Amino acid sequence: MEARIENLSEKRLVGIRLTMSLIDNRTGELWKRFMPRRIEIENNSTKDLISMQIYKPTYFADFNPAYEFEKWAAVEVANFDRVPTDMETFNLTGGLYAVFDYKGSSKDPGVFQYIFETWIPNSTYLLDNRPHFEVLGEKYKNADPNSEEEIWIPIRAK
Repeated sequence: MEARIENLSEKRLVGIRLTMSLIDNRTGELWKRFMPRRIEIENNSTKDLISMQIYKPTYFADFNPAYEFEKWAAVEVANFDRVPTDMETFNLTGGLYAVFDYKGSSKDPGVFQYIFETWIPNSTYLLDNRPHFEVLGEKYKNADPNSEEEIWIPIRAK
């Protein structure tokens, strides 16, 4: 699987976040809270959903599946003029990303093992300390083997 390198412009996101770990994965709970309420967000820039992870700077240096991170269920918006009650805003800063067009089940960790254990070490890039995210568009079907999504990994030159 090859990546395309993109220079992302800043995005404004509105959504809901939870703290979790890979061992205590609360992704299902997060999306069950967000999906019924996403219609309350009136100024969407796209129809896509954003699944975003924010890791501490040392998260990958000494990886442990019990380490906590923040996960967001969100959408991109034009502005923050009307934010629904109990939802939060996030300015996703721009920068360089490796983008992987992934087709397969969202429950298969193999794609991330490939990205972090093979692609990044063999590339001319290092992992950068910015949010990671997935763009879940019209072809996204969660655990379906025919599901499609974009995986955005923050990078910087070695």
